[in-house]
Amino acid sequence: MKNIKPLIKILIVLSILVSTVFASTLNMSISSSPSRLNPILSNDTASTEVSSWLFNGLFKYDKNGNPTVALAKSYKFISPTKLLIKLRKNVLWHDKKKFTSKDVIFTYEQIISPKVFNSIKSNFKLVESVKALDEYTIEVIYKKPYFKALETWMVGILPYHILKDEKNLMTSDFNKKPIGTGPYKIDGFKTGSDIKIYANDDYFDGRPKIDEINFKFLPDPNTSFLFLKQKKLDLGGLTPMQVDRQINETFKENYRIIEKQSFGYAYLGFNLRNEKFKNKKVREAIALAIDKQELIDILFFGHAKVANGPFLPGSFAYNDKVKTTKTNILKAKKILKSLGFNKNNPFTFEIITNTGNDIRVNAAQILQYQLAKAGIKMKIRVMEWQAFLNTAVNPRNFEAILLAWSLALMPDAYPLWHSDSDKLGGFNLVGYRNKEVDELIEKGANTVNREKLSTIYKKIYKKIAEDLPYVFLYIPNSITVVNKDIKNIKPAFLGITYNQKDWIKE
Repeated sequence: MKNIKPLIKILIVLSILVSTVFASTLNMSISSSPSRLNPILSNDTASTEVSSWLFNGLFKYDKNGNPTVALAKSYKFISPTKLLIKLRKNVLWHDKKKFTSKDVIFTYEQIISPKVFNSIKSNFKLVESVKALDEYTIEVIYKKPYFKALETWMVGILPYHILKDEKNLMTSDFNKKPIGTGPYKIDGFKTGSDIKIYANDDYFDGRPKIDEINFKFLPDPNTSFLFLKQKKLDLGGLTPMQVDRQINETFKENYRIIEKQSFGYAYLGFNLRNEKFKNKKVREAIALAIDKQELIDILFFGHAKVANGPFLPGSFAYNDKVKTTKTNILKAKKILKSLGFNKNNPFTFEIITNTGNDIRVNAAQILQYQLAKAGIKMKIRVMEWQAFLNTAVNPRNFEAILLAWSLALMPDAYPLWHSDSDKLGGFNLVGYRNKEVDELIEKGANTVNREKLSTIYKKIYKKIAEDLPYVFLYIPNSITVVNKDIKNIKPAFLGITYNQKDWIKE
């Protein structure tokens, strides 16, 4: 019996050594340090990315971009303004305390607190009240039916038992050493250093198959590309130039290349307050003179899609019956001639875009060349970003602009397309006004049924595409490379990391 205790100690030490040596690690990169690993305070990209592995919301998006349950077990709209949410009973915080309705109420109170500065307060402006009916039931009352009622609760939930006595959440130590319910947990992090997170053995949806994720701090994108080529990263993004011209056969043997459309589009926007663009026929002539596919072939080596409207293909708001304008130089010339423009009196306008984005500047030059074929003279002005915003975009001091929008998975037409957004500080930069579109947007905002909302948004899509406030240009592809040693990757509309918990690294 005396020899058994030392033997047990040896076995325990050996098991720890074996598990450490054979622990699987997913190596990724971050280009900046997180500021706060707190889901209601995470504004920067790095904070948002790392926080997403540590926390859960009540809901999340499924692989097709539709809302589904996360910390919520089920939900039901008792009426268009009353939402009942049943919580999972098998969820533990990283410190093994039970998750309950107290945590949800506490998180809501922190979000709307005047002492807590965050960018998501406005998401809750239509919430009338939130109350716990019992330990695992939440009742949410909205001021009126709200089409983003579920998306509102995708924000990560905070632990009441840890933060209930916190005097100042903004400066709390919790933001550096957070406790969540997510698939991974963290000991803490230091600014300007690599960050390591560890699999949560008690995760309610099953322990992740990969033991650790290591975020290497690589501020220079060229260094990230070098690390990929040296197989020091398992996951990364490539530019069209890199994927077409700068990787070799060895790279292709090591990595799987996954390409999908990004969540954004570029556009040529007309200032509709300007006399030059009030006549839709002028905008139509410009659209007919533009060859979008040529833009894509030159700028992205084909790694992009033609854009033809305000919402993305694959989303419930996309209207596949709306076709893009086909290039027709002769028709463009004919329209311009009917409006009194010719060689001696060409239609002339100026486009403004920003420095620091070579693709956008190159796109302007290609557009200039294409439009010249139809006799249209387009001048180009390129400005430093802040000067561009302060002297052109914000005061609406432009004839036309070349810009891009990144879109949320849940489309919201109000900020860009409603007449009320045509004001200083609003995002309706071109001054688009259509009473029918306004009414559809307002109707959609009060629609909780996804099928009805889809019908409304497809009508909005069609009207905007027909009105031509923009020439919608292209949707760049997102090009991701993944180490071929990682198995069970299933690409989807949402991206590839939606099922990372089930990845296996050999």
